[in-house]
Amino acid sequence: MAAEGIVEITSEEELGELLGPPSKRDATKVRSRLHEHDKQWLAASPFCMMSTSAADGSCDSSPKGDPPGFTLVLDDTTIVIPERPGNRRADGFRNVLSNPQVGLLYLIPGRGDTLRINGRARILRDAPFFDRMIVKGYLPRLALLVEIEEVFYHCSKSFLRSSLWKPETWTPDAAPSRARIAKSLERPDEELEDLEVYYGPQYSRRLYD
Repeated sequence: MAAEGIVEITSEEELGELLGPPSKRDATKVRSRLHEHDKQWLAASPFCMMSTSAADGSCDSSPKGDPPGFTLVLDDTTIVIPERPGNRRADGFRNVLSNPQVGLLYLIPGRGDTLRINGRARILRDAPFFDRMIVKGYLPRLALLVEIEEVFYHCSKSFLRSSLWKPETWTPDAAPSRARIAKSLERPDEELEDLEVYYGPQYSRRLYD
């Protein structure tokens, strides 16, 4: 990218001058233990984004979803996220092996505010509590245990600005279908018709095996 006209911020002092200081309420709202409200939120949330960074600084953000309450609360400072079948790249888990710090953003559909949890993670291949994370008869293939360091709520302004939860603003056909993307970028040797079948209604029947 050409540098002409670009003005970069290179220090925390510059950033603070531009944005201003956070309010005392926002600066001190971070907690280190789950409150009962947080547990209720986790019990209602079917989805979170997991952000990780490897020791070399490379980053990943991965979606995690299951029925509401999929995140198991072991105690006030420990949660567990089950892993289900996916593309097997395991980018986030590979990052955790070299840098255990993770950031989690929990959503409840229709809500603009979000629950943020930061902590240190470990990858488990088995534990007695795996039985508590069975869905449709399937145990998780592995699980991420997170020891909580920070927990707090984030405001809804970005959701309000984006109108994310307003169906009248949704345009799912604005981008190519998943089948067309796969044909162009990932599976060029396969027929588009076959990919449309693969990513069609039957796709939702293969979520756990």
